[in-house]
Amino acid sequence: MRKIIIGSSVLVLLAGFVIYQSKKNHMTIRQYIMKWVYPAFSTLMQKRAIQLSNETAIPPVNFYSLKAVKNDGTIFSFDSLRGKTVLLVNTASDCGYTPQYAELQQLHEQYGDRLTILAFPSNDFKNQEKGTDTEIAQFCRKSYGVTFPIMKKISVLKGEHQDPVYRWLTDPKQNGWNGKTPSWNFAKYIINSEGKLTHYVDPAVSPLDKKILGVL
Repeated sequence: MRKIIIGSSVLVLLAGFVIYQSKKNHMTIRQYIMKWVYPAFSTLMQKRAIQLSNETAIPPVNFYSLKAVKNDGTIFSFDSLRGKTVLLVNTASDCGYTPQYAELQQLHEQYGDRLTILAFPSNDFKNQEKGTDTEIAQFCRKSYGVTFPIMKKISVLKGEHQDPVYRWLTDPKQNGWNGKTPSWNFAKYIINSEGKLTHYVDPAVSPLDKKILGVL
């Protein structure tokens, strides 16, 4: 009986700690737990991760002709990205890979003007991004200190509602070679300084992995 009481007390204290820390970090309990299990989860999933590359294909449609709408409603012209490496990521707030926001922010701070990171929130996978654009912006800023550009929530999967940016990324007739759509939240597409799509990297691969750092 004493062991049961002690065990119950530990569980109560642990639950209280998790609740306190989740509120402190502006997260739900689910989001806070995912933050701490992410390293093990990511390591397990990386074994099946896919990486595709083609550094020579010429895109029939100019990447710099594209535009997106930022989280605050302003237009973001891709023409401003000339001469820079660009990393485009479809994101979500309630995903096992959500802690990658912190790694993306680290990349943003490390590479500065050499690299532009663009986040595209999407609710395409298991309704893991239910928030409004305002809620998403607040979550990213308060929970992970995100300062790189966040776009309005879109659909990234092929179909009539697919955003034009992701239509370009997943249509060989536009980008020159790739037809791979995001397999889940936090899939990564890399554009080189010449406006060519050179790599697709699966969500399980950390933004700080050598597979990505080696081509930035």
